[in-house]
Amino acid sequence: MSGPLLNALRDAVGADQVITEGDLSAWELDWRKRFRGKALAVVRPADTAQVAAVVRACAAHGAALVPQGGNTGLVGGSVPDTSGTQVLLSLGRLNRIRAIDKANLTLTADAGCVLQTVQEAAAAQGLLFPLSLAAEGSCTIGGNLATNAGGTQVLRYGNARELCLGLEVVTAAGEVWDGLSGLRKDNTGYDLRDLFVGSEGTLGIITAATLKLYPLPAAEMTALGACDSMAQCVQLLGLAQARLGAGLTGFEVMGRFALDLVAKHFPQLPKPLPGAAWTVLLEQSDGEGEQHARALFEALLEQALEDGLVSDAVVAESVAQSHALWHLRESIPLAQAEEGLNIKHDIALPVSRIPAFVEQADAALLERFPGARLVNFGHLGDGNLHYNLQAPEGVVADEFLAAHEAAVNALVYDAVQAHGGSFSAEHGIGSLKREELVQRKSPVALGLMRAIKQALDPQRLLNPGKVL
Repeated sequence: MSGPLLNALRDAVGADQVITEGDLSAWELDWRKRFRGKALAVVRPADTAQVAAVVRACAAHGAALVPQGGNTGLVGGSVPDTSGTQVLLSLGRLNRIRAIDKANLTLTADAGCVLQTVQEAAAAQGLLFPLSLAAEGSCTIGGNLATNAGGTQVLRYGNARELCLGLEVVTAAGEVWDGLSGLRKDNTGYDLRDLFVGSEGTLGIITAATLKLYPLPAAEMTALGACDSMAQCVQLLGLAQARLGAGLTGFEVMGRFALDLVAKHFPQLPKPLPGAAWTVLLEQSDGEGEQHARALFEALLEQALEDGLVSDAVVAESVAQSHALWHLRESIPLAQAEEGLNIKHDIALPVSRIPAFVEQADAALLERFPGARLVNFGHLGDGNLHYNLQAPEGVVADEFLAAHEAAVNALVYDAVQAHGGSFSAEHGIGSLKREELVQRKSPVALGLMRAIKQALDPQRLLNPGKVL
């Protein structure tokens, strides 16, 4: 089968864009280096028509297809299995900004556009595309939408789903659905867009999107606050929401050990505050200018100090200082990687339940795994924590993960479920959490998901083994 299929793929995209030899690890190895597959070929189409031709060729030959954007996912959702029979569809050459409509506040881009490129294209027109991730220099819009990415400004602007007005999608049959609408109201039947956003390439292949833009804020302010407990962090969030309203665009929390790791592996970064149990990063965007923004921000922090919610605080005095504060937060995953493999959890909880969850889960983990190091940080403003576990000091990280990951996951996810949360907030399901989904999603929900998959991909050729 492979010979005729490879010939058909070469006819579709050109022989030089069908790669079967050499080092393919950039496509076959996931970002966390936990999943390594073997592709029959890496195929690099240049446009939507070529994507459709590739899908039709794979359907005709019964070959599975794995779509991939920037390959920055954390759950093994964009790499092939080890069979050597799956076609890896790399969308990196679909990288055009198709249009910007300033009056309609929309931007239409190919799926392979890097997120930072979209941000910069919007900024060049005096507009804002607010999706912001640590991987924004390499992740792509198609991947962001396929995983319904979150990031640091969900509190104000929502997930990738809320930032998308329309899609262009190649179906499992190789047909092209042009849903690139810039409409904010369109009640003409089922919302097909929402089927594909978050489906991780299992229902169709996103090839372009029309995205929401916003006016650039007149001023942005960033601050750090030191809190003694997670309960104080949640109270500070409530105060910030009451004082700043929609102007509060970011509210991140960082545990002591998370920042200790940053200091250990990146000692050149500043330490604006003394060590605290919890450090909160707040960002405000203001439409009335810097003077107004600073007055609001300083009044908020003065109130927080008076109320005993923070023991210390610092406000960035320049754009450079603001970037430095954000760099501390964004360096936590990199510091964890330097420290060694770790057990990651991307969880969502009602904000009101987070202090009780942290207290319960911390105690249970440390009782079961003495010396384990808790790396807790994330987007407190929208209830999303990256609640990770590093091996005890002196224990080989790989061995700890292999021996204890299942038990750690069960303990954490049971606590998440008990507090009304979700075991996957923004990273998706992929391969890593597929069995967890079966255990923790209701049979009714799973049945509906399988029915949708069967209807849209009856041959089960699109990213098989992922999600379901």
